[in-house]
Amino acid sequence: MTRELTALAETLADAGRDGYLIDADWEDPNQLYLSGFTGPDPFLTVYADGGTHLLVSGLEYARAKRSSRADVVRRHADYDFQYGGREERLDMYAAFLGDVGVESVLMPARGPLETADGLRDRGIDVAIDREDALTALRAVKTDAEVDRIRTAQRATEAAMAAAESLLAAAGVDDGTLVHDGEPLTSERVREEIEVTLLRHGCASAETIVAGGAQAADPHDRGSGPLAAGESIVIDVFPRDTETKYFADMTRTFAVGDPGDTLREWYDRTLEALEAAVDAVEPGATGEDVHVAACEVYEDAGHPTLRSDPEAETGFVHSTGHGVGLAVHEPPRLSMGAGELEPGNVVTIEPGLYDPDVGGVRIEDLVVVTEDGCETLTDYPKQFVID
Repeated sequence: MTRELTALAETLADAGRDGYLIDADWEDPNQLYLSGFTGPDPFLTVYADGGTHLLVSGLEYARAKRSSRADVVRRHADYDFQYGGREERLDMYAAFLGDVGVESVLMPARGPLETADGLRDRGIDVAIDREDALTALRAVKTDAEVDRIRTAQRATEAAMAAAESLLAAAGVDDGTLVHDGEPLTSERVREEIEVTLLRHGCASAETIVAGGAQAADPHDRGSGPLAAGESIVIDVFPRDTETKYFADMTRTFAVGDPGDTLREWYDRTLEALEAAVDAVEPGATGEDVHVAACEVYEDAGHPTLRSDPEAETGFVHSTGHGVGLAVHEPPRLSMGAGELEPGNVVTIEPGLYDPDVGGVRIEDLVVVTEDGCETLTDYPKQFVID
């Protein structure tokens, strides 16, 4: 039994339950983590008595046996189920649990209500995992998981380099960036990023390339022509198509002179990032890291959500979040966030935003170590592209 599943066994013992049940497809990070299987349709995974058991359709049976982390894989045909209705499916679920010796289960709080109620109707004692045990387990990465994130990060850096090269090669026509005789748009830069990611075994459909006032909205993906002298926020957070682990990195660029205000914003943001990274160590809280970034901004006269919870400009988000099988997962780097521990992989991404000025964000990825942290990002921080 691996270290992380030993911890899950302890959770079950504390809850007085026989098994942990997930009914979801692989896009649920907890399902992927527990099963190790990329089934596109919902399937059952039960962890019980030190083993992992899958129930899948006949279509997925051979692949699940070959590629999942399950100790035992069963298929619908084992229960004479092929295309039955709701009640027959729930009968199959209950029979499957009986076969693996499970009479009581924990289920995630967002698990299907129909499954929970149907199993209760069939004599299974179902309790809700309100502590979200698997998500907590996922927050502490093994060395192998960190290596998978590191691999995705290398692809992210290759994609950022492709985007920066495109900006560097651009000309300027009446203030608009131009490439190959056409206005250089957010869409064109995003295409370059996503094609490069695919060539490096990753994929992303939500890349941010936002310039000018659009850069002042942290989650605006960006659209239309990019301008010289404005900040351009590029946030790349792809998933490795093989391992399914994410990476995350942001850089901000300006082609030509961005002016004194944006230069000052960039310098303060770089200072905030460095202060936050310096605060990352085992036993420090996510709040400690967030406060370190906020203090840099507040000392320079910039509003933060810590100094003004209703602020609409300035530093208007948390300092970071965990990254793994989900691009946003615990631990958080924000007010009220708990202690960090070795194996946590988190983003450090301070930023400043105002639609009258633009936006600046710089983001690195770090892993908490036994005596501090290691930065997984290996990409320069250069604001102005001359």
